[in-house]
Amino acid sequence: MHKGFAGQRLFEGIDLELPRDRITALVGASGCGKSTLLQLINGLIRPDEGEVKVFGAAVDYANLPAMRRRIGYAVQQIGLFPHLSVRDNVAILADREGWSAERVKARIARLFQMMDLDMALLTRYPHEISGGQAQRVGLCRAMMLEPPLLLLDEAFSAVDPITRIEVHAQFQRMQQEEPRSVVMVTHDMNEALSLSDHMVVMAPGVVLQAASPDTITTAPADERVARLLEARA
Repeated sequence: MHKGFAGQRLFEGIDLELPRDRITALVGASGCGKSTLLQLINGLIRPDEGEVKVFGAAVDYANLPAMRRRIGYAVQQIGLFPHLSVRDNVAILADREGWSAERVKARIARLFQMMDLDMALLTRYPHEISGGQAQRVGLCRAMMLEPPLLLLDEAFSAVDPITRIEVHAQFQRMQQEEPRSVVMVTHDMNEALSLSDHMVVMAPGVVLQAASPDTITTAPADERVARLLEARA
């Protein structure tokens, strides 16, 4: 697969397969294409050459809404709508899909239980909850339709380190209770090593190594991978 911007190639013949029902972490220096890869998976941008396959089939750009209903997406900025209550933020896609009130309520209750959120938050607005709560609410919204694939773009980075540890634990519990394929972008190597089952280490436009965290830490593919590991705090 090839992709470039403004005449500059970012991906030049990249060939990558990600495991099903596992957490894959994309790591590497800023500008290496991690977020671009998520956008390609979600159909937000198209490759210049080659194809992107999701759920075993090439992305159908004429029917993106159907694919995206099966993909949860959470980003660093969280993106909660300030004029909507927490309940309406979480349920916005389910409401558009015509879910019954009972089904919506049951799904939210399950998500809030997994993420250790108080149901009393549902009537509040984003400015009335903490950053950690907002982060977890954003994850609940991404998970509302029970998607088999979850894309996370620096989704844990907008909170302080202590809160991040708590959110990590709740996310891992959610993954245990509802296993699914997860592709997460992170600049934090420690986060990638602790959360993921599979890692993809990238340099601008290329994959340096794709393997388990244990393999990457014990047998880095080259000096660039080793330097990223050494740069951990």
